[in-house]
Amino acid sequence: MKNTFTIAGVMGWPVAHSRSPLIHNHWIRQHQLNGAYGLFPVNPIDLEAAIRGLQALGLAGCNITIPHKVNAMACVDWVDPLARRMGAINTIVVQSDGALHGFNNDGFGFIQSLLESQPNWHANAGPIAVLGAGGAARGVVVSLLDAGATNIRLINRTHSKAQELAQAFGPAVTTVKWEAREDALTGAALLVNTTNQGMDGEPALALRLNKLPVEALVCDAVYIPLETPLLQEARLRGNSTVNGLGMLLHQARPAFQAWFGVLPDVTHALYEEVINTF
Repeated sequence: MKNTFTIAGVMGWPVAHSRSPLIHNHWIRQHQLNGAYGLFPVNPIDLEAAIRGLQALGLAGCNITIPHKVNAMACVDWVDPLARRMGAINTIVVQSDGALHGFNNDGFGFIQSLLESQPNWHANAGPIAVLGAGGAARGVVVSLLDAGATNIRLINRTHSKAQELAQAFGPAVTTVKWEAREDALTGAALLVNTTNQGMDGEPALALRLNKLPVEALVCDAVYIPLETPLLQEARLRGNSTVNGLGMLLHQARPAFQAWFGVLPDVTHALYEEVINTF
């Protein structure tokens, strides 16, 4: 007899801080579904065993978070081409035949958060400055290119890391040395911070915005705090801003649909419930 109680969760190490259970269980209640979403603290040495155990335990799948996003790719049976381009997965879906399929919904979440803030936003509206060259930057760059961006300026403290990332994407992505980061904001239509600078416990991002057009949209992948020093400075000078919470909420939607069969909405009530945990 088929199990009609659907279980999913998030694997990370550590993972107790994750807001994903709050998000998914909110939707489970909202849609009156028979299921649950939990936390799976998985030590990196046990990652493959944990992932391969999803099917045996009858789980619908799981989210993958830090530090497992890259290594989990080798533990599944098939990786979506978009996730392969991003170099990481954040979602595993157990198929009806037991096969494990890996996806990355972070880019979807990022683009949806921009559109939520500015419904008329277009990726080709002008140059885009992206700070950082790690996994988050890679996901952001891929999603911006797929959305139509033609001019991305990649800025990173370690220039060689930015160059390495840019080489994977062709002429639409150029690199800027850290010393020239403020000049790179000239004429930009969008500024995205993918570094951890400005996060609780981290120093503020060392970036003056005086050369950034006031019409530019400023986005920070950080969501704790909701307003980083970068976003505060941008808001005070008149720029529209987007924090990382929308990206977190929107990336959860395709995963929830894959596991529970419903594409949920990101509502004001969900935002309030998550914000109240900060």
